[in-house]
Amino acid sequence: MIILANRMLSPDHKISILTVTYGNRWQYLQVLIKYALSHSNVAEVVVVDNASAYSVADRVNEFNDARIKVISNTENEGSAGGYNAAINQAYQSNCANLFFMLDDDNLPAAGVIDTLISEWDATELPNNKKALFCLREDRAVHIKIAKGEDPYRYYLVANNFLGFSVFRVFQNQLFKLRDKFKQNSPYLPRVKMPYVPYGGLMFHRSLIADIGLPDRNMFVYVDDSEYTYRITQNHGTIWLIPSCRISDLEQSQGIGYKKRLFHSPLLDQWNFRTYYHVRNRMYFYSRVAIKNKIVFQINKTLYLTYLQIVSLLSSKVKEYKKLVLAINDGLAGKLGKADNDRF
Repeated sequence: MIILANRMLSPDHKISILTVTYGNRWQYLQVLIKYALSHSNVAEVVVVDNASAYSVADRVNEFNDARIKVISNTENEGSAGGYNAAINQAYQSNCANLFFMLDDDNLPAAGVIDTLISEWDATELPNNKKALFCLREDRAVHIKIAKGEDPYRYYLVANNFLGFSVFRVFQNQLFKLRDKFKQNSPYLPRVKMPYVPYGGLMFHRSLIADIGLPDRNMFVYVDDSEYTYRITQNHGTIWLIPSCRISDLEQSQGIGYKKRLFHSPLLDQWNFRTYYHVRNRMYFYSRVAIKNKIVFQINKTLYLTYLQIVSLLSSKVKEYKKLVLAINDGLAGKLGKADNDRF
């Protein structure tokens, strides 16, 4: 049972803000830190420095605030390794009961923390069986779900291969046709999600006993899906709260890609990010979404044949071969940091 009537803020809640940074991203990170330090409920800000190009610790010291803790890695451990360390630090320090994960370029809107605390207290579920997630309005799928669309239209489609399912082609066309004539709906107060990204997720420290820490071997991409899906698998509920908005100070990869005939973003944008995304997606989905191996193999064969033809027409044969390597690595569970020849 979910009760939403009580909006009193609990003074007992203390929050650990957890973030991971890398490269040369101080222009974003400093904005997030200023936001975090402005809230009295924030007891701790854990920053994992994934071998940044500058001294994060030195720049953080300029804030002269003991609440900030920096974990410095000598090499980039990816989002999986970074958030593994951040969550573990917050759990061991035991100075906060709620963990709020944010990417280093996330900027929550005014009042988000207060609203999350209010929604947390209003959700009558055990602390280890609930999590809250903020709306990122650059995520078109999240917006549709927040307005009432079934999340399983997009997530965990049975036997799909990189999002393709021949048995859903007609259904998807009907969905798209319906979307064109569907009136714009208001956001619902809250909706359930099967899994979510790290950035914008709040959960209780007691949840760690059930779901553990992110899998370092996934390194980067889809590691957040695999980690947060453990909440659902352990009979918990992730609530998307549309009134809690987060904006990204930097545009996510692939958002500006323009579709072209006989082209694929998987081939046109091939790089180490694409490799890890494909590999980890195959690893994750092959363990949670394959219900019929024959149907999965049909989807795989058809889509790879299509991509092979596209690679010939777009002069991306080399990229196609590396894509197949990423797929095979994921299906075989070959994780960890990959050699550069995979990219």
